[in-house]
Amino acid sequence: MTTRPERVRIDKWLWAARFYKTRQLAIKSLKNNQINLLKQALKPATNIKIGDILTIKRGIHQVEVEILGLSEKRGSATIAQSLYRETAASIASNKSLKAQLAAQPKIEIDRRKPDKRGIRSHRAVKRGE
Repeated sequence: MTTRPERVRIDKWLWAARFYKTRQLAIKSLKNNQINLLKQALKPATNIKIGDILTIKRGIHQVEVEILGLSEKRGSATIAQSLYRETAASIASNKSLKAQLAAQPKIEIDRRKPDKRGIRSHRAVKRGE
């Protein structure tokens, strides 16, 4: 008979909840202070419990999730989604960020192969002329 754990290491939970593809990526983000529990930096061996609220930063996006279930094993995506719930404040802030990004003008980059003059000007810039 298997019993449900009361506490789980955070690196294992992040991997099981499918926030990261590997535990090593989860550990790397924990060491870079991209994941916080009550605005405190965490170590990979930190134990979490049901009801904790994690803040996960990925680039300019920030997700706040409440832990609903614990698991040390990686399962299907439907099982992983049942382990957490995104808070209403996080959903609202992500919607406003998405709207801000959509309102910004698109920058078009010229992808053509440079001609002779373009190559020469690029070399001059590299040389500091």
